[in-house]
Formats: sequence, C-alpha cells, structure tokens
Amino acid sequence: MNTGLTLLTLVAVVVILFIFMTIKMVNQGYTYIVERLGRYNRKLTPGLHFVFPIVDSIREKIDMREQVVPFPPQPVITKDNINVSIDTVIYFQVTDPVAATYGIADPMAAIEQLAVTTLRNIIGTMEMEQALTGRDEINGQLRGQLDEATGRWGIRVSRVELKAIDPPRSVQGAMEQQMKAERDRRAAILTAEGVKQSAVLTAEGEKQSAILRAEGQAQSTILRAQGEARAILQVFDAIHRGNVDPKLLSYEYIKTLPQIANSSSSKLWIVPTEMTAALNALAKGFGGDGDGGGKVDFGGDGKIADALAATALPDIDDALADAKGAADVAIDEAETSGRQSGRHLDPDAEIGQRPQNPTPPEFRSHNDDGTPPPPPGR
Repeated sequence: MNTGLTLLTLVAVVVILFIFMTIKMVNQGYTYIVERLGRYNRKLTPGLHFVFPIVDSIREKIDMREQVVPFPPQPVITKDNINVSIDTVIYFQVTDPVAATYGIADPMAAIEQLAVTTLRNIIGTMEMEQALTGRDEINGQLRGQLDEATGRWGIRVSRVELKAIDPPRSVQGAMEQQMKAERDRRAAILTAEGVKQSAVLTAEGEKQSAILRAEGQAQSTILRAQGEARAILQVFDAIHRGNVDPKLLSYEYIKTLPQIANSSSSKLWIVPTEMTAALNALAKGFGGDGDGGGKVDFGGDGKIADALAATALPDIDDALADAKGAADVAIDEAETSGRQSGRHLDPDAEIGQRPQNPTPPEFRSHNDDGTPPPPPGR
C-alpha cells in the first residue's frame, strides 16, 4: 500500500515537471528559435507556447528591439597622413531572427569589424579638416555600406554616429593656433568694418548738419532781407502818407549837419545857396504840395499793399503781427507829424526855422592868405 502511494506520488511529480518543461513563456520584444532534434523547427513569438522536452530545444533568444553598440576608439589614417582616433556608435535592429541565427556565427563581432574596415576606407579618402567638418557625410556613407552588408544577416543598421574624432596632440596645438589666428583675423575685420561704418555715419551726420546749417543760414538771410524790404516799404509808405513839406525836411537837414561836421572824413561841407528851392524839390519828391510840382506816383495804396504782401515772412505770423503793430504806431506818429508840418505858414511859428539873412553868405574857396576857410558852424 505504501509502495503504491509512493509510486503514484512520483508519477505525479514527473507529470508536473513535464508540464512545466513543456510550457514556455516568450516576453514581449523577443523571439525564440526552436529546434527539433537539432534542426530548425519554428520560432516562438511573444506569448504562451508548448515545447516538448527532449525532442524540442530553444536554440536562441533573439532581442527584436533596436540595440546600441559602442565601439572602442579606432586609429584611422586620413588622406594627408594624419593618424586620428575615432569613436563610433552603431544603432541596429534584428529584422529576421532566423537569418541572424543561422546566417552568421557572431553578428556583433562581424558588425564591429565591418564598421572599422568601412570607416578606414571612408576616412582614407578625406583630409583631416574635411573629416572634422564632414561628420554627416561620414555617417551617411558608413550607415549605407553597413546596412547593405548586414541585410543578408537579417540585421538592419538604422544609424551610425561618430562620437569623437581626436587628432594627435601636436596637430591639436597647431589647429588651436590656426583657429586663434582666424578668430583674430575675423575680429580685426569686424573692428575695421565697425570703424568704417562709424566714419561713414559720422561723415553723413556732418554732411546733413552742414546742409541743415546752410539751409538755416539761407533762410535766415532771406527772412532778414524780407524784413528789411518790408521796413523800407513801410517807411516810404509812412513818409508818403505824412505829406512831407519843406519845414520838416529843413528841420531834419539842419539836425543832420552837426553829424556831417563831426565826421573824421569831412574836410569841407557846403550849405546850398538856395536851400529853400532844394527842400521844395525834396518835398515834391515825397508827395508835398510845392509850387509848380506834383506828387511822385508811389503806385497808390493798393500797390504799396501788394509790395508789402510780397515781402511777407513765412512761418512767423506772430512776429509779423507784433512788427506790424509797432509799424502802425510809427505810421500814426509819422502821419501826425506830417499833418502838423503841412499846415499854412505861421509867421510866429516860423521864427527860428528861417535864417535872419535870406541871402546866404558868399562862398569862398580860399582865404586871403591862401588857406581854406573853416567849415561853417565851427
């Protein structure tokens, strides 16, 4: 009885072990290669599978995910005979697990050796400077050649990256000096360009300043000339409106004589014998009522107004308004003086305005001793 129970227990244990050995669980991202009696039978995809023990066996567990394999630095000689050290990283993925299992014995070693050989062939056609600046070109050529070679092994090379390209220390020192010289050259060029641009801008600013200054001076000269012209016209208009007579002109003439006599350049001055006739002529010229003479035509008030309008100053209306107010005051004063001087002759008011002796003294060019006579009034 005990022997039978023991045997039954042993059989149950063997059956349980057989079941456990038969059931295979394949994880996601992996593929198993199954051989039956030493020959390829099938491949197991992720999931639950039954494999008969002793008859079936698992040959390989293939990782179907993309893998990254870094390779140690490899010495490579460039076209200009410079020995450089290059680190590479390869990204690959198994696309056919059966070909990857039976197509090549050691795919990792094969990819490494193939990458080194291809890299030396590519770098050997380039100079060092081209190799340093042409990483994208090197990566593209290396990936294309590796993918073509590993395709029959069921492996796809998706990307190849060059981690570093290290030239010898002596070459690195020369390269650093060259780069420093290039940076200094570029800095000098940029500095010169900046100085040039600054000089151009300064000259342009001075040019614009000179142009604006000249325009301002020209405008100032024009405005000054217009103001003087307007003042002259207003003075003549005031004199014309004042109806000047010989009395006013005589007074102004006599008031001016001391200034003529005090001039350092005056050696001799003459008093006309017919001062009254001369003043009458001047009065006629300014519009007075002399004997036998008419007025000089100033063009009438309309033409005077047109002339004044022609000399109007632009953009200074306020200043002109102030100037016109002052001019109107001067005109009123001139008109008042003219009306007063144009009254009928008053003998009492004429005292002091006419010399006592109506006959002027005889003019003598030389004294009895031959010396010139002194100027009158001294």
